[in-house]
Amino acid sequence: MTARIYQPARNAMQSGPARSGNWVLEFDPAIARDIDPLMGWTSSSDMNSQVRMRFESREAAEKYAADHGIQFVVLPPQKRRAIVRSGGYGENFTTGRRGSWTH
Repeated sequence: MTARIYQPARNAMQSGPARSGNWVLEFDPAIARDIDPLMGWTSSSDMNSQVRMRFESREAAEKYAADHGIQFVVLPPQKRRAIVRSGGYGENFTTGRRGSWTH
């Protein structure tokens, strides 16, 4: 039973850095999912694939896995570079704006 420890990316509705510092311990699926022939839903008898634990730091997640005898792999976080544009949206409302308003 192996697990992955990673720092999840922000979702599409999240613009700020709040709650983006958490680390997640998630178990790898032990068996493949089956497709129900009647409804077409996917299902699995692997209960560990439903477990997702959140930790404040990577070290806390690693300590938990080590204490409980869980083999784990740490995935490094994928950091986005900041997109800072000069003359962005905020420039529309400055008092020293050059040019006339078009609306």
